Amino acid sequence: MSAAQRTLVTGGAGFIGSHVVDLLLAEAHDVLVVDDLSAGSEANVSDRAAFTRLDIRDAVALAALAAEFAPTGVCHLAAQASVTASVRDPGHDLAVNVLGTLNVLEIARTSGAPVVFASTGGALYGDDAPLPTTESYAPEPLSPYGAAKLAGEAYVATWSRLHGLANVILRLGNVYGPRQDAHGEAGVVAIFSELLRGAKQPTVYGDGTQTRDYIYVADVAGAFVAALAAGKSGVFNVGTGVETDVLTLLAHLQDAADTAIEPALAPLRPGELRRSALDSSALTRALGWRPEFDVGRGLATTYRYYADA
Repeated sequence: MSAAQRTLVTGGAGFIGSHVVDLLLAEAHDVLVVDDLSAGSEANVSDRAAFTRLDIRDAVALAALAAEFAPTGVCHLAAQASVTASVRDPGHDLAVNVLGTLNVLEIARTSGAPVVFASTGGALYGDDAPLPTTESYAPEPLSPYGAAKLAGEAYVATWSRLHGLANVILRLGNVYGPRQDAHGEAGVVAIFSELLRGAKQPTVYGDGTQTRDYIYVADVAGAFVAALAAGKSGVFNVGTGVETDVLTLLAHLQDAADTAIEPALAPLRPGELRRSALDSSALTRALGWRPEFDVGRGLATTYRYYADA
């Protein structure tokens, strides 16, 4: 990998973005991280990457920064990522996830750089999708977050066709792993791990039988780097294809924590899915990517991170 690869990573101080940055650096990319730190932390950013605190809604500042850095590729992960927050304030969600994405696409266009866009799987496909869901299923989002991500996808694909750029859309499953915020609204694995570490009671929303496709963050970072290197356009799911319900997830974490705490139950929150699993075989065929962590190994590794923090 040539050191001439110059990759701009939006949201690179966040949970997933910082792992993408680490892998890009390991592949000898020069990396510029852009993040407004509304959810991320500068502590997550390697000292081998350049960092600028910037809101992607600021088109003028973003364009000036990109002109100076001259990226050869862009990984776009900056987002308002909470389903429940999008229900409370859909206008903010739209501004960040649609207008912000347009701004990122424009600086990529002027640089002649392909974009790898972090979209969503479960929040996009809806509750009626066959499982595991393929990319050919027509999206039926249940939340403003899903709707905004779908709109962002449309812009990414249109900019690819209009300007001849090899843009890639990655529809992510429920990503978990080290550095996920245990104090926000997203990230049940981080929240449960932090509570179990302190022997505190976790809360399960709904009856605990709702499922997600939990994908370990290192596997997701690998998908971003593979997509950036491939030089081709496409829409790809990134998941394991396996449904894991919340109670099973909690049981794995309780095994890792050596606890047996009965969870509290609360009503399912608006906009949340009942079931989700993603078919990622298209990504395997196109790029040779496949997940390396099953949910048991990934959850045990993640819990150890929070236990040692």
